[in-house]
Amino acid sequence: MLRDKWVLAVAGTHGKSTTSSMLAWILEHAGLAPGFLIGGVPANFGVSARRSASSFFVVEADEYDTAFFDKRSKFVHYRPSTAILNNLEYDHADIFPDLAAIETQFHHLVRTVPRNGRLIVNGGDAALARVVARGVWSEIERFGLAEVAGTGPGWTIAVDGTILLGGAPQGVLRWPADAPQLGVHNRMNALAAIAAARHAGVAVAGSLAALAAFRGVARRMEVRGRAGGVTVYDDFAHHPTAIATTIEGLRRAVGAARILAVLEPRSNTMKLGAMKDRLATSLASADRTYCYGANLGWDAGAALAPLRERAHAYDDLAALVADVARDARAGDHVLVMSNGGFGGVHDRLLEALGRAPG
Repeated sequence: MLRDKWVLAVAGTHGKSTTSSMLAWILEHAGLAPGFLIGGVPANFGVSARRSASSFFVVEADEYDTAFFDKRSKFVHYRPSTAILNNLEYDHADIFPDLAAIETQFHHLVRTVPRNGRLIVNGGDAALARVVARGVWSEIERFGLAEVAGTGPGWTIAVDGTILLGGAPQGVLRWPADAPQLGVHNRMNALAAIAAARHAGVAVAGSLAALAAFRGVARRMEVRGRAGGVTVYDDFAHHPTAIATTIEGLRRAVGAARILAVLEPRSNTMKLGAMKDRLATSLASADRTYCYGANLGWDAGAALAPLRERAHAYDDLAALVADVARDARAGDHVLVMSNGGFGGVHDRLLEALGRAPG
């Protein structure tokens, strides 16, 4: 499928689906009709994958292994002309023994990008700096917040959304008013997508026009409904960093309103307990936390103990739903985070909230 295509690959521990969706939509908006394969469903398309006759193909480039008989990361097979490296942390504890092992796979990825290709690299990420220092064939453009942009021409984004390239303003990032992409991490995702699209020939102004109509991705701060004056969100966050940044983005949007975090540690990494010591810190900005800890090999209650009375762990999903419905009050925001179906907890919560006394 990728042979003879201009492949734009999006790699990193966090933000792959959202950045891939932004990039595919920018190319679509520009009339390039790209094919794409994304680990989520972009609302602008309504599907997660599409073949097309276009020369361009956007792929979410995951570092998980290829197959039982091929332990290389999947992304080494994509041969991108444009590659975004969003960020890099330890994850996939069932596959990789440590961060250094993942960095080696990213090193292999960047070595597959040809001399006339381009790497779009988060200039503030130390692990990616180590990857790049091991050698690349292609040119590099770095991106980041204004205070952490790397050397070279440098893409930066200011607090007000102003995009700069080499210090020169390029325009202002604006989201749709009814579908805002919350948080600093989404500004970074957009910045990377804009830089990658420019390599494919899309002017920054065209990218900004596309992002002003970007509708987001399913299960990424998706509002599932409202009941009893309480808003229920669904988010895919399952790594402590993603949990913390998701809560931070919602906090910026809702201000002093209460955030009730409902979490299922479901990924293989979380089930193995590799991140349990970081869990309480990642949830610290939520007003209350309800953690479904059934079938874990570790004690979720003990991991959340630093949060004291603000956090509770459950082995019974019905009990968790009942407690959230009892504790929630009008104006609250219930943020559900899991990379699985979570037992249909979103609909169960909305039903229970609708029955709760006002």
